[in-house]
Amino acid sequence: MLWIKALHVFFVISWFAGLFYLPRLFVNHAQETDPTTLARLGLMEAKLYRFMTPLGVLALLFGGWLWLGYGFAGGWLHAKLALVVGLVAYHGWCGRLMKDFAAGRNRRSHVWYRYFNEIPAVVLLIVVMLVVVKPF
Repeated sequence: MLWIKALHVFFVISWFAGLFYLPRLFVNHAQETDPTTLARLGLMEAKLYRFMTPLGVLALLFGGWLWLGYGFAGGWLHAKLALVVGLVAYHGWCGRLMKDFAAGRNRRSHVWYRYFNEIPAVVLLIVVMLVVVKPF
């Protein structure tokens, strides 16, 4: 089961790399006006999203495998799973924002994206605290 845990951690880290970087690209995209740069940012966003989606799926699959192996015990796990559901929604929201940029429908400022970019960091901190400390 430790191999499964190691793979879960690896894919979670890889998925989070995308969750951290994609909104940062949105910050740059929201500030940019040059058509060539906008096209390049859109391409980077699409490629990153296509790459990070399977990483997220693998993180969820290995997490589910761990859940089946260890069982569902403790309130901390309920809280962690709620946060994971939130991350999946955030991932989907990123996909929608990316499509809005591609269609020229972005209505948010770079400042909004700077705050949006912090959500995964806060969630990661809380999840790590829950998993390590198991406070309840």
